[in-house]
Amino acid sequence: MTPDASPPTSGEAAPDRRREELVRAAHQSIRKGSASFRAASRLFDRTTRERVWLLYAWCRACDDLADAQEHGGALGENLDPEAALATIRTLTELAFAGTWTGDPAFDALGLLAREVPLTQAMAEDVIAGFALDAAEWRPRSETDLLRYCYHVAGAVGVMMATVMGVPAEDEDTLDRACDLGIAFQLNNIVRDVLEDDAADRRYLPVEWNVEEDVPPGEITKPHYRGALVRVVGRACALARGYEASARVGAARLPFRQRWAILAAANIYGAIGREVERRGAHAWDHRVRTTRRQKLRMVLSAAVEARRSGAAAAPTPALSRRELAAIARRA
Repeated sequence: MTPDASPPTSGEAAPDRRREELVRAAHQSIRKGSASFRAASRLFDRTTRERVWLLYAWCRACDDLADAQEHGGALGENLDPEAALATIRTLTELAFAGTWTGDPAFDALGLLAREVPLTQAMAEDVIAGFALDAAEWRPRSETDLLRYCYHVAGAVGVMMATVMGVPAEDEDTLDRACDLGIAFQLNNIVRDVLEDDAADRRYLPVEWNVEEDVPPGEITKPHYRGALVRVVGRACALARGYEASARVGAARLPFRQRWAILAAANIYGAIGREVERRGAHAWDHRVRTTRRQKLRMVLSAAVEARRSGAAAAPTPALSRRELAAIARRA
């Protein structure tokens, strides 16, 4: 796509009207793209909710450009990965420069960057995850896996915390926000391991497969299902640790933000827990949470959010700052 880089003219919609249009488009994006995240986002106050939608729209658009999809549905033959990555970077740079792109999702990011202190460096941390996919990168170690999760989801958690008002100097709370994103991504990986493998994407570390005596590229074969369950169990254990750390950070937020974050943690955490519960049958049918289950998790989060604080939880083995340092050295 070629963006319309010219700024709106005086004859176009007023800024307030243009914001309404971008928020409306972002809301449509989250309605199509994520029932779970949309359910949690409704718990925020209106201003935060709209800003969360705006950020989601950019993330969704980047993901779709990278995968030649529309809200997860295939559009046809994939674009050249490097060309898609270049488009993402160009549009993102234009958005931060205050230039009108003509793409509602990237214009949403530009609007958001004028309202809250998001930085281009934060966005680049997320885009680095798409670069790993474009390079057909595969994690060899647990550290590699966590580095990938940091880019594609943990860095989004940092942006989300910034949208919610967490200041840049509150490093520990930003670490915990990153931890929640990492937990989300680990849960997505274990749920989608067969689908990803069919698309020639593999996110479980090679070293874990070697420890199970599974040949390269064979972990999803039926006769290795027991090994897959054990390998996935390791990823689920990591997810639980990162989720527990994130709950500590959530306890520091205002009530409605705390409620929304805990609801999201409950909903996404249920994915990994259900995968573990099903064992070898985890991939017979895609793990989903029903509307009734989501409602119960939202109500449970409300009870938890009303408590005075969260129990202490150790920080995971690799924190946001450590993973960022690893990424810079790579």
